[in-house]
Amino acid sequence: MAIDRRPVVRKVLLITLFLNLVVMSLKTAVGLWTGSLSLLADAIHSVTDGVNNVLGLFTNRLASPEPDRDHPYGHQKYEAVGALGIAAFLGIACFKIVESAIDRILNGSQAIEIAASELWLLLLVLGINIFVAFYERAVGRKIGSQILIADARHTMSDIWVTISVLGGLVGIWIWNVQWLDLVLAFPVALMVFWSGWLVIKENLPWLVDEMAIAPEAIHAIVMQIPGVINCHSIASRGLLGRQTFIEMHLIVNAQDVETAHKITEAVEAKLEEKFSPVRVVIHVEPPSYQSDEISYEGH
Repeated sequence: MAIDRRPVVRKVLLITLFLNLVVMSLKTAVGLWTGSLSLLADAIHSVTDGVNNVLGLFTNRLASPEPDRDHPYGHQKYEAVGALGIAAFLGIACFKIVESAIDRILNGSQAIEIAASELWLLLLVLGINIFVAFYERAVGRKIGSQILIADARHTMSDIWVTISVLGGLVGIWIWNVQWLDLVLAFPVALMVFWSGWLVIKENLPWLVDEMAIAPEAIHAIVMQIPGVINCHSIASRGLLGRQTFIEMHLIVNAQDVETAHKITEAVEAKLEEKFSPVRVVIHVEPPSYQSDEISYEGH
């Protein structure tokens, strides 16, 4: 039985949406006060945090684990699609950072004036970002929500961008070294790109139905059930701890339907205990069944 974690995800996304709007407002205000183009670019990058939260709320509403007539396997892939949307936003943010840095190399920029009070505001922004990232990641891992984990990774990339910009502004404040922002922009862009790649890497297996559990592991568990002679044509998909689907052909030592049914129920219960939540589809075969498709030896 799939567990509907959407209310928890919705609550976390609403909290982080509010905090991301605060962060974006503070970065924009300080950027306008100081004339820092890199900080304004960072504020634009922070816009994607809010957009990601809105996207997460939208996909979370659609991503019900409960099946219906049109979606007999549930709707949870919507959440993976939302995570890929976050990856796309990360790619856009990376492009904007590089574009801004190249523009400063070619055209130069006005002198930046920074005060200690503005640096303290940026430290507050950094603290909010750190809280959001660790809060989302902790809840995401606890309930197995890929949308929260992906959004936390995006916020983590925003932390590195803010640290980079803050470091450059500190250098300007102390030594008036105007080029520090530019030097740090490219490695920050690389970190943002890497975060997007990790989001894609983690969610593609869910979307392309990659194997979730090794068939050898499933076979070893099933063979522990009394009455099971062998199982073969084992397939699995989904994500462990979130929702997994298992299919197999089961050879049972039973001469009637009732006995065969009891054996399959025991198999389903054992797999549910090990891989919950999981849905299992079993094709029952008689003791005399033989086929070249059987890939495991009986015990």
